Amino acid sequence: MRDGAPALARRIGPFDATMIVMGGIVGSGIFVTPAIVARAAGSPLLIVTAWLIGGVAALLGAFVYAELSSARPEVGGQYAYLREAVHPLVAFLYGWSLLLVIQTGGMAATAITFARYFRQFAPLAIGDGALAALALAVLTLINCFGVRAGSSAQTVLMLLKLGALAALIGAGLFLGNAAAPAETTQASVVGFGAALIPVLFAYGGWQTSCFIAGEMRDPRHDLPRALVAGVSGVVALYTLVALACLRTLGSAELARTGVPALEVMTRTLGHRGALAISAGIAVSTLGFLSQSILTAPRVYFAMAEDGVFFRSVASVHPRTRVPVVAVALQGLLTIVIALSGTFEVIVNYVVSIDFVFFALTAVCIFVFRRRGVRGDFAMPGHPITTGAFVVVCAAVVASTFGADPLHSLVGLGLTLAGIPAFLLWRSRKPAATSPRSAPTAPPR
Repeated sequence: MRDGAPALARRIGPFDATMIVMGGIVGSGIFVTPAIVARAAGSPLLIVTAWLIGGVAALLGAFVYAELSSARPEVGGQYAYLREAVHPLVAFLYGWSLLLVIQTGGMAATAITFARYFRQFAPLAIGDGALAALALAVLTLINCFGVRAGSSAQTVLMLLKLGALAALIGAGLFLGNAAAPAETTQASVVGFGAALIPVLFAYGGWQTSCFIAGEMRDPRHDLPRALVAGVSGVVALYTLVALACLRTLGSAELARTGVPALEVMTRTLGHRGALAISAGIAVSTLGFLSQSILTAPRVYFAMAEDGVFFRSVASVHPRTRVPVVAVALQGLLTIVIALSGTFEVIVNYVVSIDFVFFALTAVCIFVFRRRGVRGDFAMPGHPITTGAFVVVCAAVVASTFGADPLHSLVGLGLTLAGIPAFLLWRSRKPAATSPRSAPTAPPR
């Protein structure tokens, strides 16, 4: 941070932190993904097993990030871990891909999903792109008012999301008639592996809560607990959603539909149920957008503070103590992509790249422990469990490259295109703004 510049405000408590963890995971995917998993897995047992195994992998990831956040509770989270344990270039490439593709493309796609579902129960005389842009602009403005305003909005939206999921689970498990047992096709090992990929993607997003560690009141204690509690809660919710869909639709019908949540609510509650779940999906997508605008700009802020991004992005508003330029940059770029209609292509490019950085981040635990950098939370079962998480990430990367090599290679190319940008920024920065080196032990 520059001398005399205002610092980020530490105003986020443990409950809001847990809601931010859950909000980073729960978007619109859970309302669609059960059908994709059913098509690949086949039998009810394998469908539920896929969600449980994916949940275990997500918990391993939460444990990884819990140890790292306890040891290095810094602004930027994953970016900071990679910068200090691997190399500043690797950290920059993560932030580069986050801004240009991973976060921004995913947010644009989610904003369009919000607009489509919102218009089902509140018809407006504007297009999907314009409505998505309006929602993004409002959320960006809220987050510019302060981290307390942004986290409060995220908490409210997350509680509404939980209500929508609870309604879906309750309707699917306890209302209407259960689907008659049907003959199902047993999945092969390849089919079951294919079912795990969308499950793992559905569970992704917990890592974004680490971006705002520098704005939590007690990140060493609150963030690890929020990660474990938040991911555990989502695993329970997602498994119950899968069971609700299976009870109402059966595995065969679940595999055939493209809108499983809508089907469940329509069968159990009729047209009112369809409208209710449409509203729930709209709120869920809005909550994901709120969480993303709250968290991701802190990575670009950290990059700018390191002197490898536009210096203005490191500016903090003196009154709200928010990195307003970073927040505005994220919102503006997402609006442009949402209006251009290219977000679906962009998202296809980066599904494998995200897991490359997950694996590299898990390796940071080995590096920090060797240096003696430890926090209050330790990865259970390390090094076996940490190694298992790296293997899971490697399997996802190999699977996505094998299934869609063209888009995966383009995503890799977009990420590596950040190398000349990093070298250019690094050559221009003053020596005083060189990346911060990791201490041999965490400050107490």
